[in-house]
Amino acid sequence: MTAATVGFDLDLTLIDPRPGMIAVFDRLRDEFGVPVDGEHFAANLGPPLPDVLRTYGFDEQLVHRLVARFRELYPDVVIPVTRPMPGADEALAAVRAHGGRALVVTGKFERNAELHLKALDWQVDRLAGDVFAAAKGDVLIDEGASIYVGDHLGDIVGAKTAGAVAVGVATGPYRADELVEAGADVVFADLTEFPAWLAARAG
Repeated sequence: MTAATVGFDLDLTLIDPRPGMIAVFDRLRDEFGVPVDGEHFAANLGPPLPDVLRTYGFDEQLVHRLVARFRELYPDVVIPVTRPMPGADEALAAVRAHGGRALVVTGKFERNAELHLKALDWQVDRLAGDVFAAAKGDVLIDEGASIYVGDHLGDIVGAKTAGAVAVGVATGPYRADELVEAGADVVFADLTEFPAWLAARAG
């Protein structure tokens, strides 16, 4: 098999930023006096932040202010307490070991995603931020990716948009059966199962 270009989602696929996300939302709640729920947000990471904030019914001016403050707080609050998800280092290394290219394609603000990669000393062939669902697929098509790995239903949409193998990991808001029902081609409990699967595909 030809060496694969593999895309990975970031939040709850490669990294666990939940403690910091909760802390930032708590700051937004206290500073702006808004009823944002950090626990719910952290448990359902995936969609871009502005879309999440719009679900509260905030006007666009407030959404803009909240997003700006979130991104301002993020480097000092979230980056230091974020840890790799189980198997993340090994999954990225496995792509390299088989001569492939590793991409990170995420709904996260790209600058903050870049800070995570730097903090964890992860080298990838391309980082694309601020994309979700079908927009992820557009990036995967541009890069010739044949596999996309993620925890969210939007990640499966992205993979299918690109005609890539949709690999689900049940480390985010969806159970394995929900990922399968949404169209995932293969589902793992976490990324620790990914290297052996990739090796079998590489033959």
